[in-house]
Amino acid sequence: METSPRIVAVVDDDPSMLRSVERLLNANGFPTEGFLSAETFLTHAQLQSLGCMVFDIQLGGMSGVELWHHLRQSGVDVPVIFITALEDETLERTAAEAGCVAYLRKPFPAKSLIAAVNAALVLLPRD
Repeated sequence: METSPRIVAVVDDDPSMLRSVERLLNANGFPTEGFLSAETFLTHAQLQSLGCMVFDIQLGGMSGVELWHHLRQSGVDVPVIFITALEDETLERTAAEAGCVAYLRKPFPAKSLIAAVNAALVLLPRD
């Protein structure tokens, strides 16, 4: 029995960036589900169907790194990619220590995000 493709969850509080990332991923064959906040993600995401997650680091409310820590503490082990417009080495180090697959600074090349998603999906255990 063939499994359905895993969804890439995208969390970014900038609606235009969220749409852009979703369109890029969709155009490259990745089904997506977008959320404008960490809180919305926590209440509406179907975690069991996720292949990886793309989190903006600086969100209104809970940050992307805080969201990732919350998920890990809850037993969710889905690969994460962090994106940010900030140039902050401490933040980058914190994201790396959180175990992200990639840390991309906006604006990032489309191929960098596609490569990161492909790398994240390879990390998934097979059903």
